[in-house]
Amino acid sequence: MNESPAQETDGSGAGDEITETEIVERIFEAVMERRLAAGTKLSESELCKAFGVGRMRIRRCLLLLASREVVELRENRGAYVASPTPAQARDVFEARAALEPAIARLVAERAGATEIAALERFIAEEAAAHERGSRHEAIRLSGQFHLQLAEASGNATLERMLRELVARSSLIVAIYGAPGLETCRDHDHATLLQALRARDGAAAERLMAAHLQDIAATLDLSGRAPAGGDLVSVLSAR
Repeated sequence: MNESPAQETDGSGAGDEITETEIVERIFEAVMERRLAAGTKLSESELCKAFGVGRMRIRRCLLLLASREVVELRENRGAYVASPTPAQARDVFEARAALEPAIARLVAERAGATEIAALERFIAEEAAAHERGSRHEAIRLSGQFHLQLAEASGNATLERMLRELVARSSLIVAIYGAPGLETCRDHDHATLLQALRARDGAAAERLMAAHLQDIAATLDLSGRAPAGGDLVSVLSAR
């Protein structure tokens, strides 16, 4: 059934202006900045009110967020901000520690000029995000840098495995990372890139292992994150 115009807008014109991509990014940003806490119920009616759009558009956005591991879709209960436990967070970073040093070694051995240039672009964008104080953007770009490394390794199986782990890691860092601290430090990535350019597989492997240990050390896994704000007010405010 088609949605009526009344469902698509709140009368302010927002429904005519905001895209589904923008809705997804607004929700993602609110989670990454801890304005929406883990476990928050994402009520379809409240999301419609916040964005001035209809339910079908909101449902498509929630499906995309679920594919990023940011939202959990629970049968007959609706959508919630995903809430990984401290034990699950430890598992994710243990798995990354087992995979990514080997990926770094492979990249040092296999990557060409095109792959190195792509990694350089991610590092530059990440540094710019840190400079702007955009924590959610820095988290996103950091994850993309690690995925670009996996792609440059030439191993599709490792790339697929890491994609799932990085998606989970972004939320874990947002929930458990100390406020104000950087996630992946862009100078760590730059140092790693030097080893990749030199085709020093042993150094790349060692640097990646240390880098992941540093990220894990910034996480406070002793308890739960503080509660966020009201759904409509958080997502309506710009």
